[in-house]
Amino acid sequence: MATAAEWISGARPRTLPAAAAPVLVGTGAAAQVGEAALGPAVLALGVALALQVGVNYANDYSDGVRGTDLDRVGPLRLTASGAAAPKQVRNAAFGAFGVAGVLGVLLCAVSGHWWLLAVGALSMLAAWYYTGGRRPYGYLGLGEVGVFVFFGLVAVLGTTYTQADRVTWPAVLGAVGVGLLACALLMVNNLRDIPTDVLAGKRTLAVRLGDFRARRAYVGLLWVPVLLGMACAFWAPWSLATVLLLGPAALLALPVVAGARGRLLIPVLAGTGMFELGYGVLLGIGLAI
Repeated sequence: MATAAEWISGARPRTLPAAAAPVLVGTGAAAQVGEAALGPAVLALGVALALQVGVNYANDYSDGVRGTDLDRVGPLRLTASGAAAPKQVRNAAFGAFGVAGVLGVLLCAVSGHWWLLAVGALSMLAAWYYTGGRRPYGYLGLGEVGVFVFFGLVAVLGTTYTQADRVTWPAVLGAVGVGLLACALLMVNNLRDIPTDVLAGKRTLAVRLGDFRARRAYVGLLWVPVLLGMACAFWAPWSLATVLLLGPAALLALPVVAGARGRLLIPVLAGTGMFELGYGVLLGIGLAI
């Protein structure tokens, strides 16, 4: 029986800041046109956090029953370690998706945009089939596509739309930036796991690119969003505050370019999540001012 601490570790709390970033940027974009609303913003944040936890438990379950997580560096894997029965981990994932669904229904009711329920359903399916099902798309090198679309475009633009009833150019640029940072988080995670993923037949984008190009791709996924945030200054001058992230971007890129491997990449993974949160805070506030 897994302890409460093990369940918390299995939820991978270091990834949760990345769930807040799109809501911050989307709400900032709504505020930029004078339409920010606290209620929808809080509900959108709840949906994002619940989906992130659900994804983490779903990946733990699916990778665990496939045997992909038997020899990995990083947070505790509940299924692979035997700390929790596979059925329990699967149920935890479904429970988190259920919470996201309930909050999503409330968000649709508050905003009046019921068609977004279909978007929410697609988000949950994408979360499950990333590593679940017979042909998980995460094993085919398409994980970054799913992350970019649902944790970037859908999350940011959906947040803006439920508050402002429209999508703006700053919201689009911010959504692309957040999506790329979510991909950076996945890239550095998969970069760490290249040796074991190759053995398990998991063909992530990092595996397909190879170690050298995956490291360069990570650096690009950090820097481009900063430039996109600065471009938002055309509509909201305070968006230039994202320039403050150039230093942290360089610090995160340094160990990756230098060839850090295994456990040495764990701080980079945590730092990337906090970097995405910082991006959300700076760009969100910059747009709102």
